[in-house]
Amino acid sequence: MDPEGFSGPEKIVKPLTPEALAAFKAAQERTGVVYISRIPPGMRPSKVRHLMSAHGEVGRVYLQQEDPKRAYLRRKYTATKKVHFTEGWVEFKDKKIARSVAEMLNAQPIGGKKGTRWRDDVWTMKYLPKFKWNMLTEQIAHEAAVHTAKLRVELSQSRQEQKDYLKNVELARILEKRVERKREKGEEMVLKTLPQAKKRRLEDGEGANKRKKLENDTDRQLNTVLGSIF
Repeated sequence: MDPEGFSGPEKIVKPLTPEALAAFKAAQERTGVVYISRIPPGMRPSKVRHLMSAHGEVGRVYLQQEDPKRAYLRRKYTATKKVHFTEGWVEFKDKKIARSVAEMLNAQPIGGKKGTRWRDDVWTMKYLPKFKWNMLTEQIAHEAAVHTAKLRVELSQSRQEQKDYLKNVELARILEKRVERKREKGEEMVLKTLPQAKKRRLEDGEGANKRKKLENDTDRQLNTVLGSIF
């Protein structure tokens, strides 16, 4: 998980006794998670924790940063340079409190003292029944792995396209030298041409075969990468 979007107590992990492990599992079963579909601009995890703590004991808070491309354009064309978050998850120690908080605050103004930054912003949140924090971490890890696999496949395709381009450039250079030598000897180099109908059939067949081969190679590479990850 992105440390920029995480807000939670930092603790040293120690081995648990069977009794402590049972108590920990029971505590996890009592927790509830609230999903916030929109984070007001400029609001950070610590502020979300502070606001939610007024309604009940909060465990962990995670806010998802905006898309890197969108963040780049925003920093380039606006005066706002700080990190923005798009959505978030808040874990309450008691799922009953989590449900009541979501029902009470959804579609309501954030409020606060007059003149505060987010006073007129509106909460958009929902309680997630039977949803636990480990499900969120697994989802984020899976999305990161899939994204990495796609990047590897795209890079592999890009390298192959570059090799093909350089090969064509080299062939064109060799052909140009041959034409130049023929011209120096006073000879004329004639390139054989195929009949138009036959040429079209060959191009269509070769194009279909190349497309099919590229799709098979792409699927095979993606399966190989995903297999190595999972």
